[in-house]
Amino acid sequence: MTQNTKRVSNRLISNLLNTWKGIASPFSGKRLDLSAYLHEDELHPLREKVQGCLESKGGQVSSRARAAELGQAYLELNDEGKSKYLGLLADEFGVDHDQVRNTAEALFSDLDPLLRAQTEAKLRKQLTPDYLTLLTQFNALPKGLKFLVDMRSDLLRLKHEKPELAPIESELRNQLSSWFDIGFLDLKRIDWNAPASLLEKLIAYEAVHRVKSWIDLHHRLAENRRCFAFFHPRMPDEPLIFVWVALVKELSDNVDTLLDTSQSEAIEGTDHTAIFYSITSTQKGLSGVSLGDFLIKRVTDELKRELPQLTEFSTLSPIPGFSTWLNKQIETDKELVHTTTTGNTLAAITDRSFEDLLTSPDWLEDEAIGPAMQSILKPLAARYIVEHKKAGDRALDAVAHFHLSNGAMVERINWMGDTSKRGVSQSYTMMVNYLYDLKKIEENHEQYIEHGIITKSKAVDSLLQS
Repeated sequence: MTQNTKRVSNRLISNLLNTWKGIASPFSGKRLDLSAYLHEDELHPLREKVQGCLESKGGQVSSRARAAELGQAYLELNDEGKSKYLGLLADEFGVDHDQVRNTAEALFSDLDPLLRAQTEAKLRKQLTPDYLTLLTQFNALPKGLKFLVDMRSDLLRLKHEKPELAPIESELRNQLSSWFDIGFLDLKRIDWNAPASLLEKLIAYEAVHRVKSWIDLHHRLAENRRCFAFFHPRMPDEPLIFVWVALVKELSDNVDTLLDTSQSEAIEGTDHTAIFYSITSTQKGLSGVSLGDFLIKRVTDELKRELPQLTEFSTLSPIPGFSTWLNKQIETDKELVHTTTTGNTLAAITDRSFEDLLTSPDWLEDEAIGPAMQSILKPLAARYIVEHKKAGDRALDAVAHFHLSNGAMVERINWMGDTSKRGVSQSYTMMVNYLYDLKKIEENHEQYIEHGIITKSKAVDSLLQS
């Protein structure tokens, strides 16, 4: 977590605490006084407070006050305390598996239709954990939805050391998938006139190409640039996922050029290409909740309405898994490069091995070695994106899978597309253009999802034959 992200997170927690203090008092009864580590002797009052909340003791106002106090108490815990708190919910307010087993066994008895229907209804109720009521009460609180998103982020992290938290994480994911249905989300353009607090979040959350300064941010929001984000009505100040767009004359092959603050900021009549050069999901707690699948399509429609002259929509995307994949390939196939014509050419230029050159890429500007490495690495990158897949014919590269699922095609592999330290380490400077041909999006999507077929350009096809 960067300092900017940490500062934004701390501010959100502070706002939540201040909001809920007024709700929690004076209706919630004896106040919880928990240490950050949540010691064993503090579990009993916590248990009683949860039980009272679930039973609605004292009416709905009191239950709401208890929920606010329970949420406030959770926010003040450290990771160890949160793990114990969530463990209590999962263990003592989860599904009673003995009850479920007995009811399920009864279904196999010779029951009349009415009794069978009653038994099935009983089973459904037993499979609904009691803590779901508490999660729903949290959701009803001011800023409660954001609280639950952050709680799931904690669960995703903590369940690796405490697997018994997995059921509550899964249940919360299902609830969030419903609450964050695409029909509930608002697409908004963010420009330089947006509130400073929102602009600061763009800087803090940006995960692909770091925003280096306010000048950099101003350039990304200039006249020939766009930023769009999805918002939830109950989280109006929190961009859930956002995309940066550059309006240019032709397909871009270098992200440094797009981010160059000295470039012109005016839209020209010849600008007919929209380049999506960064997409960032901001909420870890929404991992696995489908948001990005719809973002590019919605943004494309918005841009077409605003700027009818746009005819080409493409990404300039990283290839984050390429270097890791290539290094593993070399470990299992030492002759991967040396048996090729380009490998022999490389051997004639330098006595350094291909593996050594990969670990110390000081050859990037070398007029002899650079082109030779390019002729080797570009075809390998094409094979990685197009040919190497996970089970189920899903592209091995996560970014590739995202765009291919959305109906894009692999248009071009770009050498020296990202010369930053990160670009060199993850893909040896290469980036890829995924082209969204509006007439073929549905066809490409179906080919990929149903048959694992990746649509590619002739240029990429040529690389695969190299």
